[in-house]
Amino acid sequence: MRSAGTAAVVVAVRVLGVMTAMIKLVNLTVCYQRHPAVHHVSGEFLSGSLTAIVGPNGAGKSTLLHAIMGLLPLQQGQIIHQLDKQHIAYLAQQTRVNRQFPLSVLDTVNQGHWQKLGLSQKLSAAQQTASLAALNAVGLAGFAQRQVNSLSSGQFQRVLFARIIAQDCPLILLDEPFNAVDARTTHDLISVIQVWSAQGRTVIAVLHDFDQVRQHFPHALLLAREVLAWGESHDVLSADNLRRAKAMAESWDEQARVCLR
Repeated sequence: MRSAGTAAVVVAVRVLGVMTAMIKLVNLTVCYQRHPAVHHVSGEFLSGSLTAIVGPNGAGKSTLLHAIMGLLPLQQGQIIHQLDKQHIAYLAQQTRVNRQFPLSVLDTVNQGHWQKLGLSQKLSAAQQTASLAALNAVGLAGFAQRQVNSLSSGQFQRVLFARIIAQDCPLILLDEPFNAVDARTTHDLISVIQVWSAQGRTVIAVLHDFDQVRQHFPHALLLAREVLAWGESHDVLSADNLRRAKAMAESWDEQARVCLR
């Protein structure tokens, strides 16, 4: 048995065949570079919801996604969900993605199938067709044989979205998906996200543009290392809540606390 307070990631059990929460956070604390980046966070991302995570720089937004993906250990609390890692699609920030390796656009999109197939298995004709359809869905029909290192930032981000389409996952995590891309690409990729939402997928995105959130994301989590507000976007992004988040960020002292584990 786990002792009280022990960090754990556990799989939720369906009750009467109904799962209302895709992800549940219970008193979650996560450290980054030995300092608490997310602490005592509790709440739920509901199945089929479209949620933006917002907050000041250093608020723990990306750290929270990394913890959900299992890329960071938990200092305290639990992340409860019902999915294997292969059923979670994760898009990192572009600055973390190395695209100097000589890969074609189609090969990159095909990587979306490997998570479930494994590298040793050959893609079927249907999967190849699905990858081409994904490229068409993001506006890159005819780009299949182009090298990814020849693409603009906007084109490359479209390729990464196509790879997520190929993954066909019920949970999609996006870390600052519209940074360093043009307005037309942002518009087109928001349309892709809206399709995912209409399909009943759960989408969680770290974003900075509050107007974008109000317009396209029904739910928001305002994070300032702890939860300031979580619910409908127009309530979460109130002037008072944003002032509180700014005031908290201005008072942070990076040397104040150190994780002991």
